Amino acid sequence: MKRLVLMRHGESTWNKLNVFTGWTDVQLSEKGIEEARKGGQVLKANGFDFKMAYTSYLTRAIKTLWLVLEEMDLMYIPEVKHWRLNEKHYGELQGLNKAETAVKYGDEQVLLWRRSFDVPPQPMTEEDDRSPRKDKRYSGVDPKDLPLTESLKDVIERMVPYWNSDIKLSLEKHGEILVAAHGNSLRALVMHLKNMSEEAILAFNIPTGIPYVFEFDDDMNLLKDYFLGDPEEIKKLMDAVANQGKSK
Repeated sequence: MKRLVLMRHGESTWNKLNVFTGWTDVQLSEKGIEEARKGGQVLKANGFDFKMAYTSYLTRAIKTLWLVLEEMDLMYIPEVKHWRLNEKHYGELQGLNKAETAVKYGDEQVLLWRRSFDVPPQPMTEEDDRSPRKDKRYSGVDPKDLPLTESLKDVIERMVPYWNSDIKLSLEKHGEILVAAHGNSLRALVMHLKNMSEEAILAFNIPTGIPYVFEFDDDMNLLKDYFLGDPEEIKKLMDAVANQGKSK
């Protein structure tokens, strides 16, 4: 059996403020640090022993990974950072409060921007100082691959090829790996792994700091998937994510 663990980063400072974050690089909040540590403790208690780890180019995911591995005494294992694991790019919405944006544009429109399959927010311009094309961490990436906005469909188109070319092969080789990333990059992968419909993924939310386990047989057929933790508490956390973009 092979086990893949997906973990959305702990609460960030902008999660706490209910702000669209996307590719903006923000820190973990104090709560987020504790969520990451707790996630590591839960994984260690359940006998996980990762041989390889993956994360994005964004600090909140990187620090979550480090904190998890620290709690598991696994900070020595190889880790790979890749921009394809970054959060969905929210374009001009980045930096705006989600609830205030819902008041201005309506809950339905904000839900489309946040959770729809193929409706991206208004893109930022290439001249915008926030553009990833001006960020040195992406200097080795072809500018045409760097988004100025994205829908979930766009995230899937950059994420799934990386799963097939790298992460899947690593899982087949090592048997147990960890991916610490973001709500939408992980939703993109979950949709692919579970063959979910557009309607199903629209309603699916991943809470911060909770390990999400996928078990495969030796032929990489999915056997089952589950969150590690109290089901009632996880349900509350998932509902809280769903309600972030509502006006009230």
